[in-house]
Amino acid sequence: MEQEPITAIIGEIVNAGGLAGAATLVWQDGKVIQSAGVGWRDIELKLPIEMNTLFRIASMTKPITSTAALMLFDEGRFALNDPITRWAPEFAQMRVLRSSSGPLDQTDPAERLITFEDLLTQRSGLTYADWHSGPIAKAYKAALGADIDSEVHPDDWIAGLAALPLIDQPGAAFHYGHSTDLLGLLIARIEDAPLGDVLKRRIFDPLGMNDTGFTVPFEKQQRRAVAYGFDDAGQLSKRLAGPGNSFLPERPEGMAYVSGGQGLWSTVDDYLTFARMFVGAGTVDGVRLLQPQTFQRMVTNCLSESQLAKARSLLNTGHGFGLGVAMVLDPVQAGPMPCGGGVGAVGWPGAFGGWWRADPSNNAVLIFLAHNMLELEQLLNGIGLGVYDTIAQFQAQAASLLR
Repeated sequence: MEQEPITAIIGEIVNAGGLAGAATLVWQDGKVIQSAGVGWRDIELKLPIEMNTLFRIASMTKPITSTAALMLFDEGRFALNDPITRWAPEFAQMRVLRSSSGPLDQTDPAERLITFEDLLTQRSGLTYADWHSGPIAKAYKAALGADIDSEVHPDDWIAGLAALPLIDQPGAAFHYGHSTDLLGLLIARIEDAPLGDVLKRRIFDPLGMNDTGFTVPFEKQQRRAVAYGFDDAGQLSKRLAGPGNSFLPERPEGMAYVSGGQGLWSTVDDYLTFARMFVGAGTVDGVRLLQPQTFQRMVTNCLSESQLAKARSLLNTGHGFGLGVAMVLDPVQAGPMPCGGGVGAVGWPGAFGGWWRADPSNNAVLIFLAHNMLELEQLLNGIGLGVYDTIAQFQAQAASLLR
């Protein structure tokens, strides 16, 4: 029996050792028109990828945390231009590096306070350690610990981040980094509850996303996809910890810090439920998460032309960035990353091989989940890049299924 094209293409890549496995889903007009689990969630035990396989979704977490923040905005808990210092006074006296690779003591005062909009648009002046080679990189790692399974308590994490200089003036430019992690911890302060509990109460439970969370319960652990990456020769291999030690093999009980920017586990079906909000103008199956005007602000480009030009390493031509998601501004120029699609299509991928797109122009959602753990140095050397080609081929094949 001939395989459908998406399954066949991914199967070829899995068989060639370019990927351990992946789960895919194509939805349009209320119906799933393609779904498949291809390859292995555990190669050694010969456990296949299934539709309920749990994946670390990395930065696909960011749109969920951003949505929770905007739900608080809808309730009047803060304004977008409010300084975050009401909830995080630690950021009252920020300094800015004169050079992002320069000494930490060569700084100027921040010209203004960081706002909630700065966090939602990645224009806060915060960054990720791995994106830099200067002193700021070591300082980030020392102050904040691991990116996902950090032993640093949330209050200490906030204080540690606030003690470091920014790499740019607040609002000046798009710098991908810990903005959404900080936003998540501010949500927890505003709600006086752990971020995981807030997301469960506000988003996961109302939408029936029963398999999404920062931890995987014991009874579901056999459904987890094992972390796979590549050795320096480009051979597929199991990973015991995350790239850059971002996560541990097992999250210790009692660990308080959670990464609102990259820490969630989920399934293709759960993420489909969330992503449908973006073709439902803030609503899923009658459950309204965001008011129409707030939803519209979320999916409207907030970056200036000069800011977009400087952000092209992540926001490829034809894309813009709103409040926690990228969107397509010009479908002719827009490639498959970060989302692609028609005008107004939105998405934001994850570094572990996850990708999604919600496209209101044809009322369709595409989701691709994989565990493809890569070190930054490997990426620069071209190791493990096959997952991005796989995603592009998935999009191309999915287009032929859509009306």
